[in-house]
Parts: sequence; structure tokens; C-alpha cells
Amino acid sequence: MNLEPQPRSRLIVALDFDSAAPALRFAEKVADVVGMFKVGSQLFTAEGPGILGKIAALGTGIFLDLKYHDIPNTVAGAVMAATGLPGLQLVNVHALGGLEMMKAAAQAISATQPLDADRPRLLAVTILTSMDHKAMRETGIAGPPQERVVKLARLARKAGVDGVVASVNEARAIRKACGDKFLIITPGVRPKEAGARKKKDDQARTATPLEAMKAGADYIVVGRPITAADNPRAAAQAILDEMGEA
Repeated sequence: MNLEPQPRSRLIVALDFDSAAPALRFAEKVADVVGMFKVGSQLFTAEGPGILGKIAALGTGIFLDLKYHDIPNTVAGAVMAATGLPGLQLVNVHALGGLEMMKAAAQAISATQPLDADRPRLLAVTILTSMDHKAMRETGIAGPPQERVVKLARLARKAGVDGVVASVNEARAIRKACGDKFLIITPGVRPKEAGARKKKDDQARTATPLEAMKAGADYIVVGRPITAADNPRAAAQAILDEMGEA
């Protein structure tokens, strides 16, 4: 999977729907202006692996966002199974599962792919963008978000993981700590207009598409600003235009 410079290839749209019909209706409207669709636990739980083939048929890649977090053997088996799914380009585990779990996941991907194959890339989720410093303290995670995120990113790289999911706030520090080839995927991205309105949702650490690109993100993930828009194609194009400013 080669990272292309065009904004479209770097835009991932989250298909946070509760069934296949509305997800596919929406995806068909914007498939030609986005690079990848993210399928998370809501849609995957409702529809199962079969939904991925229907999405892949639209010509886009798929980011399977299930955040595997279990004992190493179980996670390795899940990741190995995921690599056979259609259209898969990105799959993730949770970095808080630890070094051995992430190593097992990385080895599982390598074991299923021929040498030098254009395989799916493995990501590690660091700290959820819905969590702020207060929420982290409540769960026993000490220290400011950036410090914890960078430490988890270093651990993921040590385990052989290809990159991390982290907020824009931590992107520059991750790039400095982990190098240019380490992938950084940033969720919690809101276009400038939405940011100006400061509409409240469950994301605590957010940024605009332009800020994400300038911070060094390889991909950005956008959900409701596109899926809930009156004109999703126009909303997606506005985000692409803003990404292009970087």
C-alpha cells in the first residue's frame, strides 16, 4: 500500500451506520471522492464480514477499525483472519494490550503474506480521541496525553507495527519519535466551519484537516461532518480542498 500525495487517497470516511442498506447508500454517493472507508464495531457487528466485500466493490480501500485487545494468541488469530477479507488496507489493535500482543499481531500479518507483498498495514490505537487528561486519570493512566501517546507509539514501533491511530495534537511528537516511515492516522478531524461552531460531540481532542496535514498525518478519518451533512459529496470535497491547502 503506497501512500499517494493526492488528498483523496488520504481521506478515510467512517461508515458509522447500524446496518448495510444506509451504509451502502451513503458509500455509493461519495466512493469516487474518498480513498478509504472505515468499518468499525457498529456496522461490523450488525452485518458481519460480508459487508466488506460490498464496500470493496465500490473501488475503495477498507480500514477495519475493531481495535483488537485480548491475549496475544487470540489477537493474532483475529488479525490473521482479517487479512483474508476483501479490500482490507488497514487493521488495528489497541496499544494498551502491550508489547507481546502487538508483536503477535504483527507476526500474524507477516505470516499470511508473501515476502514484499502489498499487505494490509497494522495500526495500534494509542489513547482514544474521546479521552482528555481527566478521563485518562480516572482510568489510571498517568501523565499528559501527549506523553502517554508517544510512549505507546514507540512501543508499537518496537513491536513491528506499521503505525498508530492518534489525535492531531500528538502527531508531530510521534513523527519525531518514530520516523518518517511510521504511519500516523488521525481521527477526530473537523472542518474549519464545524470547528468555528464548536458543536459538542464525544471527541475531546480534535483538529481541522489543514492542521492534521501540517502536523504530519498520513491519513485523516472523518465521520459525522460528512455522513451527517445535507450534501455529503460537497462536504467531502470541502475537506479535500482544505487538505490541499497544506
